[in-house]
Amino acid sequence: MSKAGNRAAILECISTAGEIARVDIAKITEINPATVTALTSELLEEGIVEALLDEDKQNTKRGRPRVKLYLNPKAFILAGAKISEDAITVAILDFAGNQLSEYTREGNSFSISKEKLAENLKGAISAAISDAGFDLSDISALGVGVPGYVDIASECVHWSPAISDTPTNFVQTLRAIFDFPVMLDNDVNLATLAEQRFGLGKGVSDFLVVTIEHGVGMGIVLNNNLFRGTRGLGGEFGHTKVQLNGALCRCGQRGCLEAYVADYALLREADTAFTFKNSHDLPTGQRLDALYQEAKSGNLAALSIFERAGKIFGMGLANLVNIFDPSLIIFSGERMQFEFLYEDDVLEELRKNTLQIDRAPPEIRVHKWGDLLWAKGAAAWATEYVIHQMAAKTNAC
Repeated sequence: MSKAGNRAAILECISTAGEIARVDIAKITEINPATVTALTSELLEEGIVEALLDEDKQNTKRGRPRVKLYLNPKAFILAGAKISEDAITVAILDFAGNQLSEYTREGNSFSISKEKLAENLKGAISAAISDAGFDLSDISALGVGVPGYVDIASECVHWSPAISDTPTNFVQTLRAIFDFPVMLDNDVNLATLAEQRFGLGKGVSDFLVVTIEHGVGMGIVLNNNLFRGTRGLGGEFGHTKVQLNGALCRCGQRGCLEAYVADYALLREADTAFTFKNSHDLPTGQRLDALYQEAKSGNLAALSIFERAGKIFGMGLANLVNIFDPSLIIFSGERMQFEFLYEDDVLEELRKNTLQIDRAPPEIRVHKWGDLLWAKGAAAWATEYVIHQMAAKTNAC
């Protein structure tokens, strides 16, 4: 591995661990201990990494006290943003991953021009960095998550419900208004990165993140790496087919899982199944809450909508288990409070359609966390970018 590659591996190892000794870095990265010592000394001199005495070890053994290394929080400031149907959420992190501030710009309109969306995003980031006590010029990199089909290799947003003029290179629009590096990815991929760095996926080598919001998304981690696929479409769980010539999906195709499980699908069915009193002028979240309360209060039509969605959701989950065989599936997002997503009937549908062997099925965990999770994942991705940039800043072979 090149020197830059070794530096990147060491920085990523420190970032993941939080605090770690050189000897453990060498074991995890399989880099020669002498090389680890030399490169970490460089990083210490550059102010990217800092050191502290390991209090658990210094009094138990003779010789030089053991030192733990950690990323210098003051080295860089990173920003992350999640664009959703009705808001833009921004998180500001230091280089060690500590949150400095958060800000939510309510009332973001969906399917607007890329220029208007960029303007809204800049306003939200300006407010967030100001709340943290810094200026836009202090930001080292920005990660942005958008719903839809995003190819990070070509930087093309092929389709997004957030942007009216797709396909487009939205990153170029953002880079024209910001003086720091900007990266763009599918929002669920960044939520998955957040779970891997900060949440329930930390320390798990193979897991899936499933989100049900305005659409249905999935993030895939295989052998500790985020899987995107060759075109960036590797996690489109919501667009797997569950019914031939079925319900119309917002992607334009029919029979997608999303067309039966996503919030717009549930509300669409409620509008046709019974007289749903809740006003169409209310935000989607409030209308969905009202529909759920109808079901809980005994409205049979409302209850049947959720029961059907739950069974289809369980069948879709079984397909994921049969394909990926993960050790963990995380349900992540604000909609996870709806019991039908993980009640016994749904889990039974999952078990019934999963290949059975003499081993426990994957663990299923629920993480109720709003748009801030996604924004922190975007900021974590910006951190990865900075790590690789700093690792490459070496003239040695």
